[in-house]
Amino acid sequence: MQLRIAYLYPDLMNIYGDRGNIIVFQQRCLWRGIEAKVTPVSLGGSLNPHEFDLFFGGGGQDRQQLLVSQDLQKKKAALQKAVDSGKVFLLICGTYQLFGHYFLTSDDTKIPGLGILDLITKANPQRKIGNILVKLSPEIILSPNTKYEIRNTNLVGFENHSGNTFIAQNSSTKPLGVVIRGFGNNGQDKTEGAVYQHVYGTYLHGSLLPKNPHFADYLIQTALENRYQKPISLKPLNNHLEWQAHQFVVKYRV
Repeated sequence: MQLRIAYLYPDLMNIYGDRGNIIVFQQRCLWRGIEAKVTPVSLGGSLNPHEFDLFFGGGGQDRQQLLVSQDLQKKKAALQKAVDSGKVFLLICGTYQLFGHYFLTSDDTKIPGLGILDLITKANPQRKIGNILVKLSPEIILSPNTKYEIRNTNLVGFENHSGNTFIAQNSSTKPLGVVIRGFGNNGQDKTEGAVYQHVYGTYLHGSLLPKNPHFADYLIQTALENRYQKPISLKPLNNHLEWQAHQFVVKYRV
């Protein structure tokens, strides 16, 4: 089997170790004899949604987000087709914000997003930074769209953002999880991240997937099942070190 990954703007959106998520996708596939082909997609590059099974984008500063926003508008139709056909997206921080309707910066510059996720983000003077513990939403844990069983319902990571993200009420976009410890989307409503179909946005850096092998496998299996249109059973791996890292964050106190 082969997993085809589009790495969105690796030269512009890659802070706080976000590239580590790509390494996890590659390595966890390699250990199972699955080829993981990673293709960088950046400014001016073409994007054929049929050529990829999984899309990843990391975090970036306001200047980089403005450049990426302008380019994303040119790729909007292709990305929407990918979403509608069940492709998997993992979007961290800045790219997560750009899949919403807009990001309003501290100088009142409105950076337009794609509107795929029904949310907005506004800059806030409070910097939301530190380790974060999140309980996954039931819609993901009990998802009927994949055969993968998520036994551990926690996600851990490191957040560092000033933007406050708000999901629209009564929307088909839902929170990725509920904050147990940390700030999450806005530090107010206890939500973290967002989900629409198989688009998963989050503020969890650090990077996210090395400390959350269950979520990494969930994304891999979901992407493979969508590509091959059949149930996929992933070979179990020894995740001892990964769970040690996960538990350290769960127990960590400041």
